[in-house]
Amino acid sequence: MNKIMIPFLIVLLAAGCSQGKVHHHKELEEAIYTVVEDENNREISVGALTDFKWDQAYLFEPYTPEEQMEKELGVEFEDPSNLRSRDDIYLLVFVDDGKVIQYAEVDRQGSDFSIGGVEYLTPEQDVIEISRD
Repeated sequence: MNKIMIPFLIVLLAAGCSQGKVHHHKELEEAIYTVVEDENNREISVGALTDFKWDQAYLFEPYTPEEQMEKELGVEFEDPSNLRSRDDIYLLVFVDDGKVIQYAEVDRQGSDFSIGGVEYLTPEQDVIEISRD
């Protein structure tokens, strides 16, 4: 019985160590929503709203296909929001040590967002610009 159990336990352990699902950070979404809701705000400081370690944050525009996200992220990524067919949100994806760790759906609220022509945000350069209609 031990010979059967050992391979089974190894498989279970390996499965438990895989990246698994990426955390959907709904509290961050609410915080961003509050910032955007105030029409006097022209930017979002992502670092001020996050309470976790991250190296890079990518902001994907509406209708971005999953293949494009993977190319920019440099890792496999299963888009949990189906951004490819949505125009109501942007997707903010956080990477730490080369792994996607969290994401937030950024409700447009009649606004558009930009990260100033850079490829991704960093903790040092963490501003998302808000453009209003």
